[in-house]
Amino acid sequence: MKLNLDRQLTAPLVQQLADGLQGWIAAQRLRPGSRLPSIRYLAKEQGVSQSCAIEAYDRLVSQGWLEARHGVGFFVAERKGQAPFAEEPHWEEGIDGRWRLFSDDRDALLRLGCGWLPDNWRQSEEIALAIRQVSRGAGQDLFGYGPPLGLTALRQQVRKRLGLLGIQVQPEQILTTQGASQALDLLVRTLLKPGDSVLVETPGYYNLYNLLRLHGVRMLPVPRTVDGPDLEVMADLLREHAPRYLFINSLYHNPTGTSLSPRTAQRLLELAGEFDVRIIEDDIYADFQDSQATRLTTLDSQQRVIYLASFSKTQSSSLRVGYLVADAGLIARLAEVKMITGIGTSRFAEQVLAQLLASGVYRKSVQRLRVRLAQHMASALRLLEATGWEVFAEPYGGMFVWARCPGVDSSALQQIAQREGVVLSPGSAFDPEGADSDWLRINVAYTQDVRAQAFFQAVGQLSSRRPSVS
Repeated sequence: MKLNLDRQLTAPLVQQLADGLQGWIAAQRLRPGSRLPSIRYLAKEQGVSQSCAIEAYDRLVSQGWLEARHGVGFFVAERKGQAPFAEEPHWEEGIDGRWRLFSDDRDALLRLGCGWLPDNWRQSEEIALAIRQVSRGAGQDLFGYGPPLGLTALRQQVRKRLGLLGIQVQPEQILTTQGASQALDLLVRTLLKPGDSVLVETPGYYNLYNLLRLHGVRMLPVPRTVDGPDLEVMADLLREHAPRYLFINSLYHNPTGTSLSPRTAQRLLELAGEFDVRIIEDDIYADFQDSQATRLTTLDSQQRVIYLASFSKTQSSSLRVGYLVADAGLIARLAEVKMITGIGTSRFAEQVLAQLLASGVYRKSVQRLRVRLAQHMASALRLLEATGWEVFAEPYGGMFVWARCPGVDSSALQQIAQREGVVLSPGSAFDPEGADSDWLRINVAYTQDVRAQAFFQAVGQLSSRRPSVS
């Protein structure tokens, strides 16, 4: 058996050995049940350590090429015919097509409308260092369940950050969650029942719509304006339907990129007091803030606002760490539901975030992100203007622009996007009823890619060729 291992290659020796064995089995056409050389013999013949031989055999067992028989050795496994494993399902069959944005194939298509930063913007080395520090220092504490309210060290850091935003809370008012999505889910499970009505913004966050629909909650859409929710429409809905809750994205709104004006915020709180409404303020983009901002939580004197945020957008989508802030009584109820539905959150992920916050790495990271996003926002707005696009409002921060190209419908947009290798987040996804729309959510972090620029230019050229309606 000559496997031609090459110690000059960058490929690990154990992987070369496993690949060589797999090729040898196929070339020799060994039948299932054929015995392979012993670990000692293989190691001596190939000039490798016994541990290397063991690992190579173990890899082939895990891949289904071999089977291990305790005390006897390794044998060729029976490989029954199996269909090749599909990396991604056919999205048209039972799963909403917008989930293509979360595909593992990150390079084939440009996710121009996604809700997260590019992978190469992440501080991977700093995160890796924090993971190593936690792994070395946590000991057995690394393996246990997290406490109901969340890791104390992380909640202490969250409290400090909230203080910098002007939000003063006690430790018992903070609950960690598995990202903002779990925070919303806990609130819906705890506060609402099928048939209840709530106010939501339109356009707004599509997964909130999906969550409310899943729980049988009726949505009352309030149009989003440049300054925030349309207060006249909101007042009419409050009088007619008496909903108890409003879901709102105050800062760097998803998908329009707009932020709440002080006057609108004040009037909104007055309406909440008048009609006995509680407000759920989603501040998931809080750490992108680089100037003065209006938050309902900081203006709330009647404890009507429930606040939630997350580190997923700024630090890592994989760590999945968010938090909720509310009165202690509600936090206790939410913690109970959290434990019933998920037995806590990831202790490891929370330790890593606490380390990043305590070391100052997170603060420096978001400072760099703000500068980079501001540069990309300015470039994106110039590009849209130059190619004839219309912008709903010019954001002063965050990563979203809500835009359309006059005279070009959603079908044409999708065709051009497919041709240019771009995945869109169409306006219909941000409507509670899924109504067709020619508006798009554009993530400015991706607009410098040549595929994005080709898409904007192609759409702009199509628009300019179409006759105007007089």
